[in-house]
Amino acid sequence: MRIAGVETSVRRFPLHGTWDGGVSYHDLVLVTVTADNGARGSGFGWTPRVGGEAVRAVVEHDCAPVLEGRDPAPASRWEQLYAHLHEAGPGGISAMALAAVDIALWDLRGRALGLSLVDLVGRRRDSVPCYGSGVNLDRGLEELLDQVRRFTAAGHTAVKMKVGSTDLERDVERVARVRELLGPHGRLMIDANQRWDLPCAIRAAGALARFDPYWIEEPLPADDLEAHARLRAATAVPFAIGENLRTVRSFRDALVRGVCDVAQPNVVRVGGITPFLRIADLAAAFSVPVAPHLLPDLSVQLAQCVPAVSMVEDIERASFADLGALARPSGVSMGAAGGTSDTPPGHGLVFAEPER
Repeated sequence: MRIAGVETSVRRFPLHGTWDGGVSYHDLVLVTVTADNGARGSGFGWTPRVGGEAVRAVVEHDCAPVLEGRDPAPASRWEQLYAHLHEAGPGGISAMALAAVDIALWDLRGRALGLSLVDLVGRRRDSVPCYGSGVNLDRGLEELLDQVRRFTAAGHTAVKMKVGSTDLERDVERVARVRELLGPHGRLMIDANQRWDLPCAIRAAGALARFDPYWIEEPLPADDLEAHARLRAATAVPFAIGENLRTVRSFRDALVRGVCDVAQPNVVRVGGITPFLRIADLAAAFSVPVAPHLLPDLSVQLAQCVPAVSMVEDIERASFADLGALARPSGVSMGAAGGTSDTPPGHGLVFAEPER
């Protein structure tokens, strides 16, 4: 079997409400890889608000010519494309384009072998824990509490909320109120989305530690490992990082520095399923679990396969299914009872026809 063609399209999906900072839509770069025997696989790149057309251009102009006529083995093609795209940088647009192709090649292989992605990679568990996640820093206090009530009413006992307000006392009040709703035994994760500098992070971690956060997510700029190490010396609260780390080596460096207690690779931002699995294996060698960032329709499936898993993010109304991106149910489900998958061969994600 050889790769005969690569097709691309871009589709925009409005969010159900605006996320912090004015994010109102996501773009999907849809990629279909066709083999010379007619077998097909689909993949996607994903980006909030910016970069979709740039990702598509890299796939069309820089990936497709290299792929045609080659064996569609995911790992081999990933290595080849990673080296080919390296002049443009190992992360960012290059990684998202590479991810779209890599996901399509895994889907193609699963379909060709008649195996679901989970069984192709290697099923380790039938279900993974989930937590309720909200993008809610810009929401007022009562809106935030209403969202948390929806999570708990649905059965969630683990919830993530945003922090990083310009006024630390606002964060303290909001975290205190959410902790009251969850009770003393609920898991409460707080996510600063890189909004703090080191002095702010030290003060905030000290002020919020009494609410027993299960982790602090992205307390500092993702690439500033030295600042993370200095913050580690000031707080015992675990750090969850990785949604903005873009390479296997960047995860390696964070793990070696001891500042990654929960690894959060985003399967698109790291360049696809192939590097995602390498990151998960690397994290396990450091006794660090994986909690995949966003993209739950695929993250649930990957979390079923990794050596050590924490939880999968059940972000409110933001799955591909919730956004209307899928032409039919994928077989992936998630909620307070956990995330499961029962997909047809491949990853089961059949995307709706793009708008012309």
